[in-house]
Amino acid sequence: MMNKNTSRNYILGGLLSGVVMLFLNGCAGQVATQEEATSSIKGEVVEERVPVDFAAMAEQGEVDDGWIKNFNDPTLIKLTAEALAANPGLQIAEAKVEQADGLTRQAEAGLKPTVGYGGGYQDSQFQGTGAGEGGGGAGLAVSWEADVWGRIRTGIAGTEQETAATVADFQFARQALAASVSNGWFMANTAKFQYQFAEDIVKLQQKRVEVAEGMQKVGKGTERDVHLARGAAASAGEAAREALSASENALRSLELLLGRYPAADLKTAEKLVAVPPPIPAGIPSGIMERRPDLIAAEHRVAAAFYKQQEAELLNLPRFNFSLGIGLNTINDAISGLSAGIFGPLYTGGAIEAEVDKATAVQKETIAMYAQAALTAFKEVEESLAAEEHLLKRDEYLQIEVTENKKAYDQTMKQYEIGQISLLDVLTVENKWIASRIAEMDVAGRRLVNRVNLHLALGGSFEEQPAVAVEQ
Repeated sequence: MMNKNTSRNYILGGLLSGVVMLFLNGCAGQVATQEEATSSIKGEVVEERVPVDFAAMAEQGEVDDGWIKNFNDPTLIKLTAEALAANPGLQIAEAKVEQADGLTRQAEAGLKPTVGYGGGYQDSQFQGTGAGEGGGGAGLAVSWEADVWGRIRTGIAGTEQETAATVADFQFARQALAASVSNGWFMANTAKFQYQFAEDIVKLQQKRVEVAEGMQKVGKGTERDVHLARGAAASAGEAAREALSASENALRSLELLLGRYPAADLKTAEKLVAVPPPIPAGIPSGIMERRPDLIAAEHRVAAAFYKQQEAELLNLPRFNFSLGIGLNTINDAISGLSAGIFGPLYTGGAIEAEVDKATAVQKETIAMYAQAALTAFKEVEESLAAEEHLLKRDEYLQIEVTENKKAYDQTMKQYEIGQISLLDVLTVENKWIASRIAEMDVAGRRLVNRVNLHLALGGSFEEQPAVAVEQ
């Protein structure tokens, strides 16, 4: 049989649960959705600001995922996997996701009751009688705030959006890291090839010195030619040293991305890979939905929207309930249910200031979202334009290198038979060397620009699993 106190506890507990559930059900549907917070902004950016001839220079079609495989470079794929596993910056971004997840769970705890316990015991001895008296108590306390107006749920929704933004930041960090590794790999290879070419020029100039000195001895050359040859050899040595420094720095930068010690001892490729065929740019709205940095900005707009709502709800009263069950002595059970309401009347302008601050943050995130979107489209347009410009430059430079080399070979023959001076040779030679170095530089930049275009369009470097179609 239940005693009087136990029966009362059941009644009070049921009453508390019923009241709280009533309040919770009453506030359902009062929290705005993410779509309501961002759809108008997305429509404004895409429909009102993006021109109808967006990406006019691009191929038509959907943006492809798994773009790293298009370069047909197994080493690049291995290096990317290494960076994803060991890059400290990416580990920092991942830790931020874990922190954000903890904050979300912390916010969600506001909808749940708080349960605590306590107890104590005291024993006193009376002198001369040998008798003693003791007493103690223990109990449980349950407290709960009823989310009548949806303030707590609105705060949770805002925190969830912030967490979603952090997750999107992490995804963009992964894509940016893959792009950085790819660019670092291509630049390191380009720098190595330029250094190797510079070393070849050094050997060429050293032989030139020997020729100039030999021609002077037989009376076919002048002392000036010898000095010019030696100066050209020294200049070639300086250029080769500069190219070696650039190559080492490129390797160290790449090794840092890989999480390795920057020792500049990474083995590079034997040749540059070919630039893959042109890729489609998709449609403007696709960029808004694919790029993780824009997705993160969109979530932050929604978060600011919820935070502003939460601030406004601070003006409404709060309903709190508490239930205590305990033992005062070993035979005396006590319990109690209390309910309270608190509504702000005057806070010195604190709530109003909180609302104004949240509103200003909301305006800021909206502007930042629009700015991020416009910047993304600028990156797409610039990369697409660079695709065409770099291709044309590469074609011109190939012709320039070929013609300058022919002119150099003919000039050398004239010099060897004494028709022209060494100064004429060096003039033509410098044009050939400069055009060859520029040709290698543009070849590397075309690869880098293609990577940047993939990143700008939001296509993932990883192949996405196929979605099963229901029959």
